[in-house]
Amino acid sequence: MSDKDSTPTPQVAALEAEVVLAREQLAATVDALADEVSPQRQVERLQQRARRLVFDATDAAALPEDRARARKVLAVAGAVVALVVVGVVRRVTRH
Repeated sequence: MSDKDSTPTPQVAALEAEVVLAREQLAATVDALADEVSPQRQVERLQQRARRLVFDATDAAALPEDRARARKVLAVAGAVVALVVVGVVRRVTRH
């Protein structure tokens, strides 16, 4: 390609098209990753999981194995919360 001829060769045009496509794909990937790790999305996902656990633990329509697992998870979570509350109360009453 000479200085006077600014028309790109077919190979250069193909490479430029590949670069444009790669940039668009990379931008879409970065946007998807940013959405996945956003705090708002994390909170939404956590809320959905909590609702599902409560549904599985309390609804008769839930599968028995899901119901048992959900009840175990909620029991452990309740025990952890109780231990934290006891620890905080003990710390506050000492001072």
